Amino acid sequence: MALSFCGSDNGSNSYSVNEGVLNNGCFVDALNLVPHVFLLFITFPILFIGWGSQSSKVQIHHNTWLHFPGHNMRWILTFSLLFVHVCEFAEGIVSNKGMQTNHLHLFIPAFMGFIAATTSVVYYHNIETSNFPKLLLVLFIYWVLAFITKSIKLWKFAEYSVGPQHLRFCITALLVLLYGLLMAVEINVIRVRKYVFFANPQKVKPPEDLQDLGVRFLQPFVNLLSKATYWWMNPLIIGAHKRPIELKKIGKLPIAMRALTNYLRLKDAYEDQRTAEDPNRPPSIWRSMYRAFGRPILLSSTLRYLADLLSFAGPLCISGIVKYLNKTGSATPLNKIKGDTYLGVYFMSTTELLQNTSVLAVLLFLALVLQRTFLQASYYVTIETGINLRGALLAMIYNKILRLSTSNMSMGEMTLGQINNLVAIETNQLMWFLFLCPNLWSMPVQIVMGVIMLYYFMGCSALVGASVIVLLAPVQYRIATKLADTQKSTLEHSTDRLKKTTEILKGIKLLKLYAWENIFCDSVEDTRGKELTSLKTFAFYTSMSIFMNAAIPIAAVLATFVVYHFINETGPTPSEAFAALALFHILVTPLFLLSTVVRFAVKAMVSVQKLSEFLQSDEIGDDSWRNGDTSVSMEAGKKHLGVTKAINRKQPMRYQMDNYEQPTRRQMRPTETEDVAVKVSNGFFTWGSNLSTLSDINICIPTGQLTMIVGQVGCGKSSLLLAMLGEMQTLGGSVYWSKLPDNETVHEGNISWSETEESGEDIRSKNRYSVAYATQKSWLLNATVEENITFGSPFNKQRYKTVIDACSLQPDIDLLPFGDQTEIGERGINLSGGQRQRICVARALYQNTNIVFLDDPFSALDIHLSDHLMQEGILKFLQDDKRTVVLVTHKLQYLIHADWIIAMKDGSVLREGTLKDIQTHDIELYDHWKTLMNRQDHGLEKDVQQDSQTTLERKTLRRAFYSREAKNQIDDEDEEEEEEEEDDDNMSTTTNRRSKIPWRVCWCYMSSGGFFMAFLMVSSKLLKHSVIVAIDYWLAIWTSSKTSQSAGAGQDVSNGSSLADGIGGNSTFATPGTPQAEDDSYYLPVFITLCAAGITLCLITSLTVEFLGLSAATNLHHNLLNKIIHAPIRFFDITPLGQILNRFSADTNIIDQHIPPTLESLTRSTLLCLSAIGVISSITPAFLIALVPLAVAFYFIQKYFRVASKDLQDLDDSTQLPLLCHFSETAEGLTTIRAFRHEARFKQRMLELTDTNNTAYLFLSAANRWLEVRTDYLGAVIVLTAAGAAIWSLRYGLHSGGLVGLGLTYALTVTNYLNWVVRNLADLEVQMAAVKKVNSFLGTESENYEGSMDASQVPENWPQNGEIKIQELCVRYDPMLKPVLKHVNMFIEPGQKVGICGRTGSGKSSLSLAFFNMVDIFEGKIVIDGIDICKLPLQTLRSRLSIILQDPVLFSGSIRFNLDPERTCTDDRLWEALEIAQLKNMVKALPGGLDAVVTEGGENFSVGQRQLFCLARAFVRKSSILIMDEATASIDMATENILQKVVMTAFADRTVVTIAHRVHTILTADLVIVMKRGNILEYDKPETLLEQEDGMFASFVRADM
Repeated sequence: MALSFCGSDNGSNSYSVNEGVLNNGCFVDALNLVPHVFLLFITFPILFIGWGSQSSKVQIHHNTWLHFPGHNMRWILTFSLLFVHVCEFAEGIVSNKGMQTNHLHLFIPAFMGFIAATTSVVYYHNIETSNFPKLLLVLFIYWVLAFITKSIKLWKFAEYSVGPQHLRFCITALLVLLYGLLMAVEINVIRVRKYVFFANPQKVKPPEDLQDLGVRFLQPFVNLLSKATYWWMNPLIIGAHKRPIELKKIGKLPIAMRALTNYLRLKDAYEDQRTAEDPNRPPSIWRSMYRAFGRPILLSSTLRYLADLLSFAGPLCISGIVKYLNKTGSATPLNKIKGDTYLGVYFMSTTELLQNTSVLAVLLFLALVLQRTFLQASYYVTIETGINLRGALLAMIYNKILRLSTSNMSMGEMTLGQINNLVAIETNQLMWFLFLCPNLWSMPVQIVMGVIMLYYFMGCSALVGASVIVLLAPVQYRIATKLADTQKSTLEHSTDRLKKTTEILKGIKLLKLYAWENIFCDSVEDTRGKELTSLKTFAFYTSMSIFMNAAIPIAAVLATFVVYHFINETGPTPSEAFAALALFHILVTPLFLLSTVVRFAVKAMVSVQKLSEFLQSDEIGDDSWRNGDTSVSMEAGKKHLGVTKAINRKQPMRYQMDNYEQPTRRQMRPTETEDVAVKVSNGFFTWGSNLSTLSDINICIPTGQLTMIVGQVGCGKSSLLLAMLGEMQTLGGSVYWSKLPDNETVHEGNISWSETEESGEDIRSKNRYSVAYATQKSWLLNATVEENITFGSPFNKQRYKTVIDACSLQPDIDLLPFGDQTEIGERGINLSGGQRQRICVARALYQNTNIVFLDDPFSALDIHLSDHLMQEGILKFLQDDKRTVVLVTHKLQYLIHADWIIAMKDGSVLREGTLKDIQTHDIELYDHWKTLMNRQDHGLEKDVQQDSQTTLERKTLRRAFYSREAKNQIDDEDEEEEEEEEDDDNMSTTTNRRSKIPWRVCWCYMSSGGFFMAFLMVSSKLLKHSVIVAIDYWLAIWTSSKTSQSAGAGQDVSNGSSLADGIGGNSTFATPGTPQAEDDSYYLPVFITLCAAGITLCLITSLTVEFLGLSAATNLHHNLLNKIIHAPIRFFDITPLGQILNRFSADTNIIDQHIPPTLESLTRSTLLCLSAIGVISSITPAFLIALVPLAVAFYFIQKYFRVASKDLQDLDDSTQLPLLCHFSETAEGLTTIRAFRHEARFKQRMLELTDTNNTAYLFLSAANRWLEVRTDYLGAVIVLTAAGAAIWSLRYGLHSGGLVGLGLTYALTVTNYLNWVVRNLADLEVQMAAVKKVNSFLGTESENYEGSMDASQVPENWPQNGEIKIQELCVRYDPMLKPVLKHVNMFIEPGQKVGICGRTGSGKSSLSLAFFNMVDIFEGKIVIDGIDICKLPLQTLRSRLSIILQDPVLFSGSIRFNLDPERTCTDDRLWEALEIAQLKNMVKALPGGLDAVVTEGGENFSVGQRQLFCLARAFVRKSSILIMDEATASIDMATENILQKVVMTAFADRTVVTIAHRVHTILTADLVIVMKRGNILEYDKPETLLEQEDGMFASFVRADM
């Protein structure tokens, strides 16, 4: 009866109960089975019924995830219980081996206990999700029964004097303890929920987050197992494969993680430090961070310590397995059994169990799983805390921005750049520091532990190896700092390069027309050269750091073993050697990371410094003086908050629901008269310095009237408005605002944010109501046109329409691709100055406020528009509403409309009153105005010209879009899905496409790096890894030879020789008595050589990868630049500028700096994993069988993860941009936001944007954890199978212990690198998109620069006469489009002055482009001086003609560079050209004359002056044909007349073709051509044409007069 439950040993009567039932050990064990069986019998039916009913229901939404009390405690205890059961089971089986027959009672109860514990937790989970606590009674009964039966067993053990020295006693005691604790947890649930034994059970509701279905981030709410393995993310990650993850899918953040919650936590911690004794001491940010977020960091550090300690189990288990594998041959001698037998069975000690290799293998597996779980949990907690901290900091910064004093911004103490850096860089630095924070204190511990264990295995020589690692750490730190510095310089060069590229792209038309592309191209290449030089140093340092990381472990191992050899005269045993090897692998990581962490800590300190400086900078004054009530106490303010709501019943309800606040009314003060809206008395105001900008201001602004403020430039008009708004610092005096008139409704919205602000802010926001304010420098949001105008007010169609008409915005809106739903601003369309200004004015008009401040709204508008705006908008729309208007203006002709005038001079008020008052009292001033007005009125007659400016703006707008509508304004990445698979877009292909790796793009990247470099990289990588494997293999052989030798020298010779044969058949080593030194002298040199080779190869590979990346980057950028600069002009019409710039900025940056390290990391981790798997399979071929399911699992994990990761990465990027934009927008528009009193709305928006970005980031990091937990568990399974296979094959004596050690060490490294393979794959895929985008531009056709004639065949001075013949000319912009010129014929004699006119879009400008062969001439030809221009090389053609364009383009550099970039002309010639263009005197006055600086876009000159420079530029090039394309559009009349004369005289002998907007400029021409729709309508002398009354030209002239 070999399988009897109680065993059937001869001589022992297993079933006798003579000494009492309980004294039979086997019976006690059987008793222990009862509770387990009881539980299984009861729970299984319940579970099955439950599951059956559940599957019929729809899946329960997670709001039922109500945790019972003690939830986490129960999970932890159950896991410990399972672990102890496994130990009990192992102990039972090992003890059983020592008996004569099988005693099943030793391990069956343990096995059943394991199953029962598993069932209990599954059962509990199901009860919890369905919230049915009554069923928990079953578990309660089970814990009690189990506790009793185990206690009986323990009591019997104690009776038979089995003590703690025996393992089984300890296990039983532990079980008793665990069952007792679980019982306590169960009682606690009864106590809290009162579901049984109590009359009224507790009613419970799920947490608030779970009632809100929008919350999709469930990490805080799921059970412990799902928390540890991120099981709840499965649907999201696997679903991503079918359709992309959108923002909707990731939902909202749980309340505890929202920016607002964390902001309040941080702010309280920050404010609490302001003590009464020392109010001026700045609070420390570090301390407030610790107070707000200290606890999670402590938790994460604890988890981290646990993980680090567990990581040392690996080397220990390996050494144990290798050590005991060789001893397994002899069975346990029987005589031991006599010693420790009680109750008829054998009791073993703990050490004995740990000598069993299978037990060690399982232990190793469990330790790995636990270690990885703890590590990932620690990472997750820090990341979540980091994200919370970032949200809080952003909110703090934003709050501060809204309160910054304006003088701070304008006096340059706080630039926009600094604020953007705070948001984009400093907060992220702190977040990253928090991520790496636990490393700071866990690493030293890890290093110390590692060194101690090394010493334990290898003695003193270990210290030598460790010291190698420690000594090289400072070098790594040095390299890391160097890297940071080089990155800075690279950044400077690349911004410089970007600036130049932007300029080229903006002025591309001009560059092509003047044939200057190559000059500018070279200047960009020059900057790029500098950038590449610093990239080279960057690459060098990166490769050094990679090299150090790879070479240090080799060097350490080498040092250790060589020293060991010299001290001990022998090599180490395999168990010691491989434990040491594994330890070195563990030690390298913290040391490598330490330098990074230290660097981040330093950066974080700098960031905190900057942050605290920012948080302590000046704020805008607390303006209780605005209403004179300085005595309002803080408390009163707090009480009234949100109580006083004056609501007007007549207005629609939604006004009240609107949630931006407007202040409550203030009581009447007797001193104030009703008809004054704002009154300033004795005001002295300043911008920060103590000199007052405005002094002695006494003014009244009458209610409901139009007040105008006039005066010269810089006399303080705008400052006066800002002073009234409270933006300036008051030195003396006061500003009174009258109360709200009764017809105004008050909205009061309670926004949670403002409730929590300090009450001071609330009081002050109640002091004056919102003012609609339009600044001089227009400020727009990155939003649609409509949102910019409504600005948070409810949309009222009628009102909106009126406002748009008043500002004459309708024609502009019609031109936009999506009408008023078009995005404008950085992310949308760039509008011209006049359009922006009109939108700002429209915003001020639309707002339903009582007072409107307009600061010079006419400055960028031409005369028609300003008249229209004055009449319709200001006089009609605003005055009809009886709104109080304050208007700052230079246009004195509008003074007649003013009800009240304030004249200013040098910061004080010169006169105040109506126009009549001033006429009577200050005749001098009135006359002065009159002369000015006359001048402006003269302007009026001629100002028809100004009309052109608006049409011009609209025209440029139309040009920008006519091409884009075709593409439907597909977003920036319109080439994402390329030609390859355009045809069938059904579900299956999209799925495939999303999981495919872009091999073609990788190949393109590699080939642009050069084939030699690519080959070198691949071969050196392979060599390096094979050498590393060889080193370890040699070590294995060397150490195993030791064991075989000692075996050979001793008793068991045959054993030794078989081992030696296993190594390689050199049985010489096995002959007894071979001197030890001899074979070491054979092994050692080879070992040293291999190590040296390995280190050299490490260096070579790290360099090749980086430099491969560099040459690829160089080539890609070079080709991209050349392709784009030589593309036809049509390409620039179709492709948005932003998209081209993106290729040069973001994509080039990725190719330069991100792809090489990713590629390196990917190849390294992949090769490491492959070599490890190769080594294991070669040692134990059985491992290959287990590999198949593992590989399949790995394939699916990486496939799903890559797709999801890419989506989440995109979401993170796309949500980051709006957040940064919102910050810079707010900083720019501070005065407007404060005047409107919209702070609360903007804060709300900021919080939403922050939360959205944080959600995306949180999901991204959770997805990374999801992947890492899975790959780590796979790695643990690999270790287990490798160990299992080794032990199993050793039973059959297949190989030596050393090789087993080798296999296990390698298996351990796999766990570290598996997830890197996937992460890098995913990253590379995202980064390769940049290569793909650049590549798609490399496919653009270039213009045909060659021509059919050779440049040498063209005469030197061609075209000398300037005779132009045009025959049957047909022109189109693109083969797809309709022709713009149809069969045009004309003949122009040398020296003729020709005028061409016609309506917008009649083909005038296209004709001018045709002369330069810029457009597609598909029929007919243009012959100049006998040569057909289509045959000429473009460079020759374009360099011999001159053109002046309508929009003036200047480049940054000197004036000389702008006139003559080729540096071919003498100074005299340049001065001559400037003189013709009426610029000589102005340029002479500039510092540096011809070398004076021109800023970007020529911003330091007025538009008129820029146009004159462009004229001068054309004059410098002495060509016999000059084409002027609407060149005088932005010049005033006087200058233009002079120019007309000059053109007639200086160009008397040249052919001049003028394309005119304003007909009167071509009345003096020799020939006039009128065009319509691409055809010539009239063609004759102007005099002849004027005689035809009904002719087109005549009607033009009449209209223009």
